[in-house]
Amino acid sequence: MANTVRPTKKQRELLSYIEQFIGEHGYSPSYREIMTGLNYTSVATVALHVGNLIKRGHLRKRDHSARSLEVTAPSDEQKVTSNTVQPGEEKWLVEKIEHFFAEAENSGELTAEALDQLYVLTGALRVLGLEGAAQSFTPRLSKLKARLPQ
Repeated sequence: MANTVRPTKKQRELLSYIEQFIGEHGYSPSYREIMTGLNYTSVATVALHVGNLIKRGHLRKRDHSARSLEVTAPSDEQKVTSNTVQPGEEKWLVEKIEHFFAEAENSGELTAEALDQLYVLTGALRVLGLEGAAQSFTPRLSKLKARLPQ
């Protein structure tokens, strides 16, 4: 099995192009499409970069057929890089947490694990920049904590 080594700038560009192409089309690009898409001058250049990416563990070729490239790990560009929440998502998230609080408040027995989960959810709101929503749940957390059997 190949060891994964960080790709070079050109290789990251190639990986990103392949990921984007697969995302749009549902299959991998041909070497000629890669050549055209990345403004390379020859298919041999593409083959060289693809071969190096396979050796480095970033790409895999299925059964040596056309359009069989697979990215083995998403590139950095595909990872979530921010903690921003869209307005519609904010409402949905707060409603979900409200639901968990209501379940805990209406349950006969409150466990320490359930209370811990509510603390984590409230902390997640703070991490996501929703401090006001987190503060609105704080008094309810205190009441639930007081209900917890010692």
